[in-house]
Amino acid sequence: MSDSTDPNAPASAAGPANAANAAAAHPSGAPLLSPETIGPRELVMRVMPMPADANGNGDIFGGWIMAQVDLAGSVLPARISRGRIATVAVNQFIFKQPVSVGDLLSFYAQVTRIGRTSITVHVEVFAERNPANPHVVKVTEANLTYVAIDRDGKSRVFGETGDTGEAGAVR
Repeated sequence: MSDSTDPNAPASAAGPANAANAAAAHPSGAPLLSPETIGPRELVMRVMPMPADANGNGDIFGGWIMAQVDLAGSVLPARISRGRIATVAVNQFIFKQPVSVGDLLSFYAQVTRIGRTSITVHVEVFAERNPANPHVVKVTEANLTYVAIDRDGKSRVFGETGDTGEAGAVR
């Protein structure tokens, strides 16, 4: 199976894992953000919900799942932006199946759009259930947009730190 459909497939070395290199500053000082930075999805987080994360019906709270998706979705933008980021939009969020205590959740992220100051990420969440007879189901997917920010919380161009205004500086 291809990486985009197999939740257990390894991430491609040419994908977002190398996005920080592709986002390096161009000799002209402008950040180099190209279609090459938009690559296959990458496993960015795994977590198992606990009883404290469940509602009265025994299902995991949707808000807890949303918080985990936001954390997972921020991994690639933080790497690409080389500095602070903030969530600016949850463009779409779909709960496909309930999540239960003991499900092992795997979060896969894929950069779908890179702008001058923002990055849109698609996150898919798969639950591995029933350790005695394991099976994997997609439980959630979402599209989120993050913006690179400086120390004052103002948007900034990728590759600029906002500290000195120099492109490519690393904090």
